[in-house]
Formats: sequence, structure tokens, C-alpha cells
Amino acid sequence: MRITKVFAAAGMLTALFGVTLAAQNDNGRPEVSQAVNHDVSPPLNGMQPSVRGKDAKTDKPLRPIPQNVLQTNVPDPVVQSLATPFAGPSGSLNFAGVGDGDYGFSPDSAPPDTNGAVGATQYVQWVNESFAVFDKTTGAIAAGFPKAGNALWSGFGGGCETNNDGDPIVQYDKAANRWIFTQFSVSTKPYLQCVAVSTTSDATGSYNRYSFSYGTQFPDYPKLGVWPDAYYISFNIFNASRFGGSKVCAYDRANMLTGAAATQVCFQLSSSFGGLLPSDLDGVNPPPTGSPNFFLNFGANRLNLWKFHVNFATPALSTLTGPTSIPVAAFTPACNGGGACIPQPGTRQQLDSLADRLMYRLAYRHFADGHESLVVNHSVSVGASKKSAGTSGIRWYEIRNPSGTPSVTQQSTFSPDSTFRWMGSIAMDKQGNMAMGYSTSSSTVRPSITTTGRLAGDPGNTMQVETLLYPGVGSQLTNLTRWGDYSAITVDPVDDCTFWYTNEYLKGNGTFNWSTRIVNFKFPSCN
Repeated sequence: MRITKVFAAAGMLTALFGVTLAAQNDNGRPEVSQAVNHDVSPPLNGMQPSVRGKDAKTDKPLRPIPQNVLQTNVPDPVVQSLATPFAGPSGSLNFAGVGDGDYGFSPDSAPPDTNGAVGATQYVQWVNESFAVFDKTTGAIAAGFPKAGNALWSGFGGGCETNNDGDPIVQYDKAANRWIFTQFSVSTKPYLQCVAVSTTSDATGSYNRYSFSYGTQFPDYPKLGVWPDAYYISFNIFNASRFGGSKVCAYDRANMLTGAAATQVCFQLSSSFGGLLPSDLDGVNPPPTGSPNFFLNFGANRLNLWKFHVNFATPALSTLTGPTSIPVAAFTPACNGGGACIPQPGTRQQLDSLADRLMYRLAYRHFADGHESLVVNHSVSVGASKKSAGTSGIRWYEIRNPSGTPSVTQQSTFSPDSTFRWMGSIAMDKQGNMAMGYSTSSSTVRPSITTTGRLAGDPGNTMQVETLLYPGVGSQLTNLTRWGDYSAITVDPVDDCTFWYTNEYLKGNGTFNWSTRIVNFKFPSCN
């Protein structure tokens, strides 16, 4: 087994108004470049990678994000220690995703970076380092899957074709009924982001393929958001082992939908800011005309919000403004800022909390009454002290009016007992009901897949009694801390009610033997 080097690297809401700080761009000028290469692929269902993926089992490097100085052992004033009565949701599908022993797959790296998206008729899941297409009605896997991630770039040339490096994201563009696949190429230079946009709503069909270069800047932890004027993406940039700050980019969505040459417009933030997430559109209502894309990260007892206006006709006129500081209830990131502190039964091996960043997605919705909402989550410490690490809970937020003066409408830390909760993903349906999936573990509970949620009419700042979606059978053993690094909850574009969630678990004790599940559910009141 080859283990790669790991790079080291205020109270309750007291004001309704955020404070806008100076813009943190390099000279405020955008970086503009063309895609290195682009073409149109043959149908995916006939493609295979031209080279094999990695053979050695690999612990993918975790590059921690140096953040603003954060407090430790701070009492959390918004802990929800008692869940409200259960009133939903109910599920119809719960089936195996890509994982150890399923569909002929065997993991060769960790963590799985479990993510997926739901489309018109299909569900697509992508993990390190393969993806699969499933029938949305039955859960049956499509013939010829799973496929290696770089199979999608077979015949494309360059690092996108020859490297299968992971950190994948798959998304569904609901307005255009297209799939977007993206992963990085970092085994060779220049470092690339490989992006493919389907030509139809069928994920097994052909794709408009692109590669964008970041030179010698390592574009770690890419996260993609779909917006009417662009596909927005964020990276944590590393120059060698030194953190260089987040980079945020916009890809020319209109051209990529047609297969034309595409531009990327980027802004490089200072090293004071990392872990930004782009807003990702849910629902049938687009943002108000001309709305920027919103980017969010957290600092000490605050969220930071940026607005990205891209102008592909005259890229020099593109702007990134912010951050606007949004005060939130005091918190300490889980494990005192990230790292491993999540216990498991039967082993001293602890799991990584990834608590130094917000968790994907930053879900955006524009409701029929005109209000805009963003929902997001991260992992925080609960009950920590100088003598005890406490436990970890899921801090979640609803932010309204991001286009104007943003404010936190709801916030809470869900921690109803001593079990550790982390690796969450949250979204809202068309009625404003929320669902949040996450991992749970403790010294007596094996790492499992769990969810909670709330109806729009429930008491504010509360979640309902949680539901165990799938119990873990094994614990991850010695010398492998990595878990996640993310999970994904998305909303069905057909009924705008059904949530689809995917996350990892283990079928038995071991390392590099992770499995995944795909589950859907909805609140009965949403129809």
C-alpha cells in the first residue's frame, strides 16, 4: 500500500446587517484564459479509458485550509439538543452505489469523495475513481457501468485523458437538462480541470469536453455550482505545499452547451480566505435578472459572502465584490479546526472531520413569493472543554436576501445526543422544507448514513428526529483517517420535492474497503 505525503498546511447574531470589507482580489482584475482543448465526444456508453487508473491504494492528500484565527472551546449557544417530533420524510429507493464489491468495483483510493446528482430520468454517482448511471425509477445500473472517471475523456488527449485523479463533481443543469462532469488532472503539469457537458439529458450519450489550465497552481478541492450565466467553480490553490487562497472561476455556460470554444474568468483571493463554495441553483425559478453568483466561506463566528458578476463579452468588466461579513452564533470547528477526532467502535483509529470548511452544496432557491434563500452546513464542536473534546454536531444556516443585505434567518447546531455528526449536505424543496444528510459515529455506533429535516412550518432553528438511512457494519482501521471528503443531497428536477442523498459506509472492518448508498425520500406534504 502506497501512502502519499499529507501536506500540512461572537456570540448570537447581534445585527441584521453585514459589514462589507475591502475586496480581496489581486488588483481587482480578473484572470482570463481560453480552454486548452475542447471537442465533442462519441457516446459515453461505448467509451473506455485509454490507460488504466491507479493500481496502488492511495490515501489522497488532505491539504488543510489555514483560516482566520478561530476560537476554541467556545460554548455553542444554538445547540439543538432535543429534536422536534418526526413528521416526514418517507423514501422509496435505497440501493447500493459504487463501492467495495458492488457492480464489480474495488476501491483503490480513499476517501471516496462521494457525490451524485439526479436528472430527468437518471441518477449519476461519481466516486474516486469511477462513476455510474442508474435508472431513477428502479435504481438499476446502466449496462457498461461503472466506468473509470477518465473514460469520459477517452481520445481527448493530455492529462484529462491519461490521468484519473479524482476530486470529482457531477451536476445536473436543470434549466438546460444537461449533465456536467468535472474532475482535476494533477498527476502531470500543467494542472487542469477537466469539464464535460452532455449534449442531451441522457448521461450515457455524447459530451462537449473541455480542459482549463491552472499552470503550476494546484487546484485542490474543486466545487461546482450551476447558474444561468455560467458554471461557477472554486478551488483551494496550493503553490507547492503553501496555501495560496481560494480561486473562483466562471466557465462560459452558453458556449459549453453548444460545444463552442469557451473562456474561463477567474479571481484569486488572498491566503486569508479558503474553502469558498459557489451557489448552486435549485428549483424552476431562476435568480433575479442579472443576479451575481454567490460564494460563501466561514471565519471566526461569521460567514463571508462574495458576489461574482461575470461578463464573457468583455471579460475585463467582470467583478468579484466582497466579502460581506455575516455574524453568526459562536462556534468552534469540530476537532478544534479540522483533523481527526471522530471515534469508532473497536479501534483507536479516529476519522477526519474536515471541519475547516463549509460542506458542499451551497444550495440556492428563489421562491415564488420573491425571497431568495441559501442553505449550507459545516461541522462544529459541542461540549468541548480543556479536558474534553466533546462531540461534533452539524451547524446549519439559512441566509436570506443575498442580493441585498444578507441576514441569517435560521441557524442551529443539530446534536441531539453524544453521537458525532459530520460530513453533511443540505437542501430545500419547493415548499421550503429542508433535508440534511450526514455521517454518524461514536465509540458504540459504527459510521452510518443518517438524515434529518424540517418542514417549512416547523419552529424556527429546529430539525426533526433523525432517520437512519443505512447502518454501518464496519469501522475504518489503522492508518487511514480520511472520510468523505464530501457527500451530496440534490433535489429531483421533475417534482422539485424528492431529495436524493449519497454517502459512504463500510460493510466490514478494514481500510480501502468503503461502500456507498443512494437513497431518495420526500416529505408527504410536498406534491
